[in-house]
Amino acid sequence: MSGKLYIVPTPIGNLSDMTPRAVEVLSQASLILAEDTRTSATVMKHFGITTPMISHHKYNEHTAVASIVERLRAGELIALVSDAGTPGVSDPGFMLSRECRRAGIDVETLPGATAFVPALVNSGLPCDRFVFEGFLPPKKGRASRLEILAADPRTFILYESPLRLLKTLVQLVEVCGPERPASVSREISKLHETTVRGSLAELVQHFTLNQPKGEIVIVVGGKISEPENKTHKNKYKDSVL
Repeated sequence: MSGKLYIVPTPIGNLSDMTPRAVEVLSQASLILAEDTRTSATVMKHFGITTPMISHHKYNEHTAVASIVERLRAGELIALVSDAGTPGVSDPGFMLSRECRRAGIDVETLPGATAFVPALVNSGLPCDRFVFEGFLPPKKGRASRLEILAADPRTFILYESPLRLLKTLVQLVEVCGPERPASVSREISKLHETTVRGSLAELVQHFTLNQPKGEIVIVVGGKISEPENKTHKNKYKDSVL
């Protein structure tokens, strides 16, 4: 009888965001696959979880997947966690989930923490239809990807490092225009969580003067067609710094 792979979100900041079900699954699993066992050890210790852990990250997942699938075939219950948030969302997890699907092994993903959803809602921008892009390519394909996103009528979401935030905002001004509404959220659910809203030009000005720290989520309003732009000219006027 085949086992099951559980994909388990862990807090992105505040440990109180851990769900009781996540604690239960991690406690009952025979093995936890962790992106970084040192990082996950802090969470496990906090909740009294003593399940054995091994590393499973982007540098070893290609070679590790086959043996994990075999353990699942043998009936084990295995849980996958990343350093923070939901595995598979800009973190390792997709490859293992895909191989389990191909092998006919059950995969169950628990609902839980992820950074982009609260950042999207906090932005005050339309969130009924949106595009989650994650991290942009650092070089090849970056410019063309930005042009595609700039032309999309849906709100789009990017992850970025604090060191590259200002450069990315400047590039967004170039492709989207300085008046496009946007927001930058950092340290979601942590002690120093902040969200700065305004036009892209205002955000460039703000982060030129204020060096950001922590993990960053950028949310940018979708392109509005010319007739709509005139009708909704003042739609985002209350989204100022």
